[in-house]
Amino acid sequence: MNTDRRLEQARRRTAIASVSAVLALSSPLAMAQAADAPAPREALKVCQDPNNLPFSNDNKEGIENRIAELFGKALGLPVTYYSYPQRFAFVRNTLRFKLPGRDYPCDIMMGVPAGFDQVSVTKPYYRSTYALVVPKGRGLDDVATAADFLSLPPAKLKTLRIGIYDRSPASDWLAKHQLVEQGVPYKMLNADPAQYPGEIIEKDLAAGKIDVAIVWGPIAGFFAQRIKAPPMTVVPLKSEPGVKFDYEIAMGVRYGEREWKQQVEGLIQSKQAEIQAILKEYGVPLVDASYAAEQR
Repeated sequence: MNTDRRLEQARRRTAIASVSAVLALSSPLAMAQAADAPAPREALKVCQDPNNLPFSNDNKEGIENRIAELFGKALGLPVTYYSYPQRFAFVRNTLRFKLPGRDYPCDIMMGVPAGFDQVSVTKPYYRSTYALVVPKGRGLDDVATAADFLSLPPAKLKTLRIGIYDRSPASDWLAKHQLVEQGVPYKMLNADPAQYPGEIIEKDLAAGKIDVAIVWGPIAGFFAQRIKAPPMTVVPLKSEPGVKFDYEIAMGVRYGEREWKQQVEGLIQSKQAEIQAILKEYGVPLVDASYAAEQR
């Protein structure tokens, strides 16, 4: 880090006790540069949603909590969290939030879509896709792919209740395959702080209120493996022309913090094996570029 280099340079100047160095340090330009230099980082300060498993929560049980702790250990820094519900202007109230005379409450968002323009986005560290979650023992045990599902007899398809979050790619997919009437929409943004995205699986799908669900892959994988009865099958969905299901996920820092971003990207690269192990432990369906939509 530049902070380390500056400290080393300061030690050398002290060692040689150079008069010219002392004069240089006392110059107005040098004092202005010193005032602008960032203070040494004392903690890895993470912006998080307090109730958003499988990604994060206040009990540090999420994927992003685990990766943050991994990074904190590598940096030799304690990990602190600044919590705010992700559904309400999250970036403005966390990464960009700053009171006069005080520091930013957090310095990194552990999961943002690649290309998200509200933050300075790092290189991606995983790629996942939306998935169809199918309970076993309810007449759909042969569904192992999207094609299997769409090949069900039309009379059977018309009886199914397909749980989706509104304004998600699942809505477009249902429209493309003439299944809009079978959709059971859930609110993407819910004002209830106790609500969490996995409820669609853990409560309604498990209880039989809906027959299948289409949700973002990490949510599908985590809650499907957490439910013991009925067992759930997770079917990753490939993007199609007009429907994008797969996304690369990166981390986000503030614009203008180039050195910090480079340091985070170095951690993503050096800790890739550990990151992948965490993702697999949480049941995240990891996919490659073959899941992107074919160009026509």
